[in-house]
Amino acid sequence: MDSIELIINLIIIVLLVPTILYTYRLNSSLKLLRQDQDSLAQLVNALNDATYKAENSIPKIKSVTEHSSEGLKEVVDSAKELKDDLLFINERADNLADRLENVISTGRNIKTTTETTTSSDSIAKKDSRSEAELELLKALRSIK
Repeated sequence: MDSIELIINLIIIVLLVPTILYTYRLNSSLKLLRQDQDSLAQLVNALNDATYKAENSIPKIKSVTEHSSEGLKEVVDSAKELKDDLLFINERADNLADRLENVISTGRNIKTTTETTTSSDSIAKKDSRSEAELELLKALRSIK
C-alpha cells in the first residue's frame, strides 16, 4: 500500500505543478484586468463628465444660434433690399447711358450736317462779298 500511496502522491504532485503554474498565470491576467478595470472606470467617468457638460451646453448653443440667426436674417434682408436698389439703379443707369448715346449720335449727325451747310454758306458769303467789293471798287474808281 505504501507504494500505491506514493504513486498517487507523485501523480498528484505532477498534476499540481501545472495547476500552480496555471493559477500563477491566471493571477497575473487578473491583475492586468483589475488595472485595466481602473483605467476603464476613469475613462467612463471622464466620458460621463463630458456628456454632462455637453448636455448643459446644448441650451446655451441653441440660444446663441437663435440670436445669431436673427442677426444674420436681418443682414440678409438688408442685403436683399440693397440688391434690389442696386438693380434699380443699374437699370436706370443703362437707360440713361442709352439715351445719352442716342443724344450724342444725334448731335454728331447734326454737327456734321451743320458744318456742311455752314461751309457752303460761308463760301456763298465770300462770293457775295467779293462781288460787292468788286462793285464798290468799280464805283470808287469811276469817281476819280
